[in-house]
Amino acid sequence: MRFVLAIVFFVLALATLGTGVAQRTLLAGPDHVTLATTASKPAPVTIIDGAALNAYPEAQTVKLAGTSSTSFAAYGRTSDVMAWVGNTNYTEVRLNPKTDELESTFHHGVATKVPNPSGSDLWLQQYKFGSFAQFRAKIPASMSVIAVSNGRLAAPPSVSVTWPLDNSTPWSGTLILIGAIALIIGIILLLWAFTHLRRTRGPRRSQPRMPKLPKQPRYKTSARSISSGRAAAGQSGRGKGRRAIRNFVTIVPVLGISAALLVGCSAAPAPTVVSDSKLAPKQVGGSGGKIPAVTTVQLQEIVRRISKTVGTADANLDPKLIATRMAGAALEERLANYIVRKARPSMEQSVDIPDILGNYNLPEATKNTWPRSVFTVVKSGSKSNLEYVGLVLIQKSPRVNYKVNYAVTLQPNTRLPNVAPAIVGTTRLDPDIGLLKLQPSAIALAYGAILDEDSAAPSYKLFQSKGDAFRTQVGLASKQQQEATLPKTAKLTYTNSNGDAPIVALVTINSGALVAVDLNETETVKPDQAGAAVTAPGAIGAYLGTVTSTKGITATYGDQLLFYVPPGRSSGKIVLLGYSQGLINAEEL
Repeated sequence: MRFVLAIVFFVLALATLGTGVAQRTLLAGPDHVTLATTASKPAPVTIIDGAALNAYPEAQTVKLAGTSSTSFAAYGRTSDVMAWVGNTNYTEVRLNPKTDELESTFHHGVATKVPNPSGSDLWLQQYKFGSFAQFRAKIPASMSVIAVSNGRLAAPPSVSVTWPLDNSTPWSGTLILIGAIALIIGIILLLWAFTHLRRTRGPRRSQPRMPKLPKQPRYKTSARSISSGRAAAGQSGRGKGRRAIRNFVTIVPVLGISAALLVGCSAAPAPTVVSDSKLAPKQVGGSGGKIPAVTTVQLQEIVRRISKTVGTADANLDPKLIATRMAGAALEERLANYIVRKARPSMEQSVDIPDILGNYNLPEATKNTWPRSVFTVVKSGSKSNLEYVGLVLIQKSPRVNYKVNYAVTLQPNTRLPNVAPAIVGTTRLDPDIGLLKLQPSAIALAYGAILDEDSAAPSYKLFQSKGDAFRTQVGLASKQQQEATLPKTAKLTYTNSNGDAPIVALVTINSGALVAVDLNETETVKPDQAGAAVTAPGAIGAYLGTVTSTKGITATYGDQLLFYVPPGRSSGKIVLLGYSQGLINAEEL
């Protein structure tokens, strides 16, 4: 019985050990799959469709090879990528749903070259390489990869995508452990069986003699019959008595183990991985519906780049560099500030642009059209002294980056209106729409009249006065005080006009709107008597390069204003949320 148990455990050990080892060796599937294709015609751009990149669920490793010494790759939303490519020749790499292989298709366009795509705000991530490019990322199916050499030469023609496969064998370790334990138990049982067998073969007590049986008569046989009998016995190969039994028992386990070995080590084909039919490729391009202009991750990167560029331009007073990231009212104020600070370095600079996003982001949702607008709040300072800046960003076309058109400091304790989530976006309204408390195109001059006339202004009751710090700084009381300081030989007048910056109105949840407008306030000082002169104070004198004038001086201040405008049926008032004012021009009459 001990021998039988040992054999059972040996068979169990062989089966489990063999299965566990086979799972890690002979039966283990491939650890990755690679699909590749090569373009049939040269094109300045190669696009890898997002559906092809998601033929398998794991993160992709994309390899690009070409003849150019430089190559560039990036990924972004498919609709943005196609908008950037425009009417240029390009090669599209997509997945063939019938063969589950990559294939390249050449698309004819009008243009044969593209500008440098590096640094575009449309990309969520970008890479620069030599003639051979490789990067790993988890790119969603709604996005695509764009590859370019230098815009003039052909894009990398050879494309391969590799995905890791899960060929792990979680049960192999358990099977190997069970096999090892069974083997140890089998060895112990076998040793125990041999020990017991040896003990049972010791000296035995003698048996009493029994009377002999009568002898049977013996028959004589010939030598020929004896030889034939021995030959027959030799051919049978069987022993007699106890030794015959032991030999038979020994043969059985050997045959059993051999049979188990043959069964456990039989070869099995490696599993074939088939792509999910649900991941069949789609047409490269937008989904046809409205989508937010940017994602939050994309917006954070855009703000970081803008902050870095503006900081460098401010430090070097570089008008060309600042123009790459600012436009409209924000650029006008910055350029004038540079002129003033070059003349007088001690003069205060314009509003800083922090690089940290707040929790208030409102992109315009578009149907793959331009221009696009985004409102966001960025913050700087410590927890106890945070400063918030509202930015209105506008992208005029796919190949032009976002630029800051308005940069306003939010008023203390400002409560911003509720808006749609950033993943949904909002709608930009026409400046002349009549569904709000006041048309966006009329807000700047209406508010300018309040700054000049206060409660006598026709639109005074439409605007909330409580908490409006800007009225205190430059309103009627401030203007009257300024006039009182002038000599009797000078006269001061004020006029207002709409600035040249585009009016941006983005819808809020309650059908109101965030409205950014540009107001130009012009001050004119003239001497009243012949021979009299007027003095140009502070920034005006620095901008003009002269302090006094006998003809008179006119100075224009740009007011960047951010309002919340309630819907027309609401009883609420228009609220000033943030502002920024700076000198934008000065002239001698």
